[in-house]
Amino acid sequence: MEIGHITDDKIDRGRAFDWGRAAEDYAKYRDIYPASFYEKITEMGLCIKGQRVLDLGTGTGVLPRSLYPYGAKFTGCDIAGNQIEQALKLSAGMDIDYIVSALDELNIPDNTFDVVTACQCFWYFDEEVAFPRIHALLKEGGRLLIIFMVWLPEEDEIGKMSEQLVLKYNPDWTGAGWKRFYIGLSPLAKRLFVPVHEVSYDVALPFTRESWNGRIRACRGIGASSLGEREIAAFTREHLQKLQDFPEEFTILHYVTMLDLRKV
Repeated sequence: MEIGHITDDKIDRGRAFDWGRAAEDYAKYRDIYPASFYEKITEMGLCIKGQRVLDLGTGTGVLPRSLYPYGAKFTGCDIAGNQIEQALKLSAGMDIDYIVSALDELNIPDNTFDVVTACQCFWYFDEEVAFPRIHALLKEGGRLLIIFMVWLPEEDEIGKMSEQLVLKYNPDWTGAGWKRFYIGLSPLAKRLFVPVHEVSYDVALPFTRESWNGRIRACRGIGASSLGEREIAAFTREHLQKLQDFPEEFTILHYVTMLDLRKV
């Protein structure tokens, strides 16, 4: 399998996707986490000065770049080389390392990191592989932070409209219909980690028609999917047309949930 190319029967009904295809839109439109997001991470004592941090599924390096001022030494890892190219451009002048690699092929010694972060990506991992590998990479008492942020379509008219349009162009997309949830742990995870903090909250994020269109185009169902360029262009035109029914500036209700775990 080509690196960056993913096929998983549990995701999009096995339809292939590749985040590298959406790298340019991702770099431009998906750096959307609010200040409160980073405040909650650092309030848990994570990603701060004196710590070495591995950010899994780093994409364009949003977490390492945004948390860089807090002083941690970051390494970002992603299987999509195009995403890492964007991360390197956006991180110019910052002391951040980036690696193109899958987690199970990561060539880094055990007991290297104080913190491992996994933002918006843990559902792509095989947990039977991921938890033991992360456990090994962490120092004694090291922490694993799993994060998700999703919009709530049943409570947001624009979000629901956008989801329905994505499904029109890609009926196999399984990224629709999110509701508030808590991050559960498998029996294996419970043997390797213990919870330290759990944080969940709602936040209304600001967008314009253009930025929300870009955010949706950069989702797995469109930009990272196997849709052709003509289909993506047609989606973009129709989505922008539908957004004319709404104000130029608006907010989209999102839900954030974080689970901070300590290695045992």
